[in-house]
Amino acid sequence: MASAARPAAVSRRGGTAGSPGFTERDIPVSAHVTRLVPSRPTADFLPWSAKFVSSLRGWDMPDDAAARAAAEARAAEEEKSAFSHAPVDPDGTASYGDHPDQVIDFYAPRGPGGPGGPDGQAPLVVVLHGGAWRAPYDRRHVSPFAGFLARRGFAVASVEYRRGAAGETDGDAAAGRWPETFDDVAAALDALPALVRRALPQADPRRTVLTGHSAGGHLALWAAARHVLPADAPWRTDGPPPLRGVVALAPIADLAVADELDVCGGAVRQLLGGVPGDDGRFAERLPYADPALLLPTGIATTLVQGRTDVDVPQAVAESYADAAARAGEVVGVTLLADVGHFPLIDPATDACAVVAEEIAQLAW
Repeated sequence: MASAARPAAVSRRGGTAGSPGFTERDIPVSAHVTRLVPSRPTADFLPWSAKFVSSLRGWDMPDDAAARAAAEARAAEEEKSAFSHAPVDPDGTASYGDHPDQVIDFYAPRGPGGPGGPDGQAPLVVVLHGGAWRAPYDRRHVSPFAGFLARRGFAVASVEYRRGAAGETDGDAAAGRWPETFDDVAAALDALPALVRRALPQADPRRTVLTGHSAGGHLALWAAARHVLPADAPWRTDGPPPLRGVVALAPIADLAVADELDVCGGAVRQLLGGVPGDDGRFAERLPYADPALLLPTGIATTLVQGRTDVDVPQAVAESYADAAARAGEVVGVTLLADVGHFPLIDPATDACAVVAEEIAQLAW
């Protein structure tokens, strides 16, 4: 099985790289991690268009055709490695609704040296899978990642939710269902405490970290921001969720920027029920769905992003971090050199180990 090389460099940012208010210091997470940590939120941001261009310049995607082809070939190998693992069966499954997709898989913590506390309980990691909100991609493809986290000593809850309809859209499965995708994520998180008490007594719900990859990263950020949704949103809560934090992995964190970049072949516009050339429905629903518009949350948040990600480029994560800083909130962005989209959930890679370390930092 192919394994991605050890990340050559890892840095952590809040806001835009090079902005004033940044100090550099070493944090002993692992031998190959160095972070840039903001000493204060920054206020002097570029206008959006300039910021967007600047972010794209920071993306490690080459311009010439040969180099681009090589990068895409490498991305294909990374995807092949991530999907090469056999699915890991959960220790239990519980329903949070009547639809077949309204289920949560539970993985008990195991393995020596894990982060479980002296009382025998372990931090709970809630996983939201990616796949561009499209029906062909379900929670099974992240079950090796869930199993990896369980072997690191975490209790894991892997959430399924309704995704795009089975029909085809421009040759690809439709992305998401409005409002069902959001209904399900909200319902799953609301039902989770009671389900965990019955299905996963080894978990300590007081130390819950929410994580998600790609489209699941979007849903994780959204779920942590339900208390700042518009007042008429059906998913709005009275207060912030009881989370230690969010670790969003290559997240589709800014829907407007992702739509401009045509991330995942128009998936963002499909998720919100929009159509090309008609911004009416898209613009109407964006304030209810875009994490970049739901700030500040008051929830500790870290984005983990591969610099060579050709599926959800670095510009998307940086735009979210900039929006957070404009709202007075510091969001960590951990950038992994020579890492693309899928190593973040591939247990065979060092990037996946970095993800586990980021989760542990918030869980404790």
